[in-house]
Amino acid sequence: MTKPLVAIVGRPNVGKSTFFNRMAGKRVSIVEDVPGVTRDRITVDTEWLGRAFTLIDTGGIDPKSEDALLSQMREQAQIAMDMADVICFFTDARDGLTDDDRDVANMLRKTKKPVLLVVNKADTLALNDAMYEFYELGLGDPFAISSVNMLGFGDLLDEIIRYFPADTASPEDEEEIIQLAVVGRPNVGKSSLTNRLLGENRTMVSDIAGTTRDAVDTLFTDADGTRYNIIDTAGIRRKRSVEEETLERYSVLRSIAAIRRCDVALLLLDARDGVTEQDTKIAGLIRDEGKGVIVIVNKWDAVEKETGTLEKYQKQVLSDLKFISYAPVLFLSALSGQRVQNVFPKVREVYAAASRRITTGVLNDVLADAVNAVPPPMQGGRRLRIYYGTQVSVRPPSFALFVNDEELMFFAYERYLENHFRKAFDFPGTPIRFLLREKKKES
Repeated sequence: MTKPLVAIVGRPNVGKSTFFNRMAGKRVSIVEDVPGVTRDRITVDTEWLGRAFTLIDTGGIDPKSEDALLSQMREQAQIAMDMADVICFFTDARDGLTDDDRDVANMLRKTKKPVLLVVNKADTLALNDAMYEFYELGLGDPFAISSVNMLGFGDLLDEIIRYFPADTASPEDEEEIIQLAVVGRPNVGKSSLTNRLLGENRTMVSDIAGTTRDAVDTLFTDADGTRYNIIDTAGIRRKRSVEEETLERYSVLRSIAAIRRCDVALLLLDARDGVTEQDTKIAGLIRDEGKGVIVIVNKWDAVEKETGTLEKYQKQVLSDLKFISYAPVLFLSALSGQRVQNVFPKVREVYAAASRRITTGVLNDVLADAVNAVPPPMQGGRRLRIYYGTQVSVRPPSFALFVNDEELMFFAYERYLENHFRKAFDFPGTPIRFLLREKKKES
């Protein structure tokens, strides 16, 4: 199950980012920061009462502004709302109810999502009493909080998690349709590749509404009878008056939406540009979400070649994206169709690897071989002991290792075990995870 998404929206300067930053602090259990933009995080994974979720920060919504930058911020917020399971609508107790608040409330009603009305900056009793005018918005009981002082957080968080879906569905129980996301920077050929994939060996295609405004989902059955839901995320049209960082935030939001829903992600690169900083961030999102990945070097026909060019380029790509060095790399041209036929077979291979289950007996034989070949290092006169392991889940393959002391597992040794598992079981294109469990050895 993917984590529920909670979007923080509202007009500028109502304390959204202060709330976001407080939630990213030490008073809640932080799982990880999702790679986002250069300076400002836009999402953070957190939890409340054992329910994990992702919080999405957005720029302020100015409903009436024609300024290009503010318009982009408004559209960015709209994407976040479309992605979200719950929306927190922030207002300001000190300003009182404004016309812009009314306009934002009208936007939120159209989303058909649960909306929690938050009256921020209610630091005093007088300001707390002022929240009653916000009933005029017709969004239910307002929650008076103070982001600066962390007042009222508990009641708000209790209400947020009440709207989360129950964790009852199991991926293995669902109809097998491979969720395939086409992601990457703007203008790398995502839509061209999607159209090319859908245009060949087509046996069934039907459009269904996308989860985000600029994502298009298409059900597709290939010649082998494998069913896919292809998620194409449109790129961003650049405007001269819009700051590049805002466009980057905008792109990451779209990528997050597509990646969270997929089983396998096609990460498109532009062969003429190589691996950029933004490519690295999107690759980080794919890895952290535990999704299968295939790196697609598009526009390969536009590169001057000589003997060994492809091998040299592939080595450089995997070096730049070393944290997903397990990913297959395909070189193709979506425009001409060159090598596009290799994509679906590779997707099936990665999906099968991510779904693979290893029997406990075989797993422990391989684990014993790894430990015997390279014993864990000593620390403070103590050595890590791995008693046994078992696979606990798929997509990604995850293995519980029962050990004497979790603190004795060094990163380098965990990486060694991962490499040993990959050599024994392959696992192309999918991350694998180790979950440490302490178990005292029986006397």
